[in-house]
Amino acid sequence: MTPTQIIAALNAPRGDILQRRGDHAVDYPGSKSRARAFAEGELIARPAAVLVPLVQRDEGLHVILTRRTDHLSDHAGQISFPGGRQEDHDNTLEETALRETEEEIGLARVHIELVGRLDDYYTVTGYQVTPVVGLITPPFDLAPDAHEVAEVFEVPLEFILEPRNQKLQTVTFEGAKRRYFAIPYREYYIWGATAGMLVNFSEVLKASAER
Repeated sequence: MTPTQIIAALNAPRGDILQRRGDHAVDYPGSKSRARAFAEGELIARPAAVLVPLVQRDEGLHVILTRRTDHLSDHAGQISFPGGRQEDHDNTLEETALRETEEEIGLARVHIELVGRLDDYYTVTGYQVTPVVGLITPPFDLAPDAHEVAEVFEVPLEFILEPRNQKLQTVTFEGAKRRYFAIPYREYYIWGATAGMLVNFSEVLKASAER
């Protein structure tokens, strides 16, 4: 998968494949999807954005991810993209993604070329997360925020796109059965919203390749 192919996929019409991605894919049979509940006004979403950073290495594109520190009150120790909620001074969600990336891992925006968005992802915590895809130009320096970020690491995009590596798991949450995606990689357990957005990304690229 090349940067040119990714840009083409992000800009291609997506049609009805939206309905089989993300929360639409993981809701337990018989339950209403969070995406539909937000759309119908039953739930109020708070806007947020993450950067999906793709860096070109000799062996291909890699995705940059972070492991959150263990002492945080929310999502402690989990794997995530750099990102967060939209602040009043953020004019766009792209600005949110760039600002949060600078704050969390110290990646200067001069190294980032934004190339498109993935579908919004609705979280169980009430956020409507917009994933913004960015191509990262090396060399670059990182300066992770020690309070929020325990580690920054990379995963080959090819590994993420392999369907056999995308696991669908079931858990009971607030008395109801829920399903979530997981993408185990080495010692890292990528799951929940981060894995769901990566599966979304995989589906967008797959649909584009099949046209």
